[in-house]
Order: sequence, then C-alpha cells, then structure tokens
Amino acid sequence: MSQEVKTDSPGDFLEELEKTRDSLPKRIAANPQNVEKGLAKLVLTLIELIRKLMEKQAMRRIENGSLSEAEVERVGETLMKLENKMVELKQIFGLEDEDLNLNLGPLGKLL
Repeated sequence: MSQEVKTDSPGDFLEELEKTRDSLPKRIAANPQNVEKGLAKLVLTLIELIRKLMEKQAMRRIENGSLSEAEVERVGETLMKLENKMVELKQIFGLEDEDLNLNLGPLGKLL
C-alpha cells in the first residue's frame, strides 16, 4: 500500500529523506547474541526520551509555580530514581549514553 506525502518543498523533503536513509544501517544484524542488547537499546532509548520530556515538563511547572513543595519533592525523587535505574540498566546491557542517542535529522540528536 503506497502513501502519498504532500509538501510545499519537495526538494527539501527529498534531501531530509536522503539524510535519514543514509543514517540507517544497510543491513540488520539480527542474531541471538545481539537481539537482547538491541531490544534493550530501543527500550532504554524510548525511556530516556520520555524521562527527558518529563523533566522538562516538571521544570516548566516548577518555574510557573503550579506545583506544591510536596509535589516538587515527589517529582524530584521520582526522576532521580528513574535516572539511577537507567544507569543500572545501561551497565547491565553494556550500553553508554551515546548508544541511546538517536539522530533525529533536522531536529538534531536526541541526547
């Protein structure tokens, strides 16, 4: 099934598509030894993205004064525990921060 993409600047779209295609691996190296690490990398990348979004949202709410002191304390503790768990999981799977850094094309790097 083909999908049509509409854009005002097809040249820019094709350029970004080429950049994305060039950043993808030519082959997927799927074998029993790397499947677990690859899956862990994907899941931890998504968790890190969500964690960073939660952090930014919490900071905005703190700056706007929409959280009570107890809520600020709870959010801080939760984010700290999540960050510590991420460190632990990265060690278990032998991953570094850079391993979780996605190239988002025109948006730049995730981390």
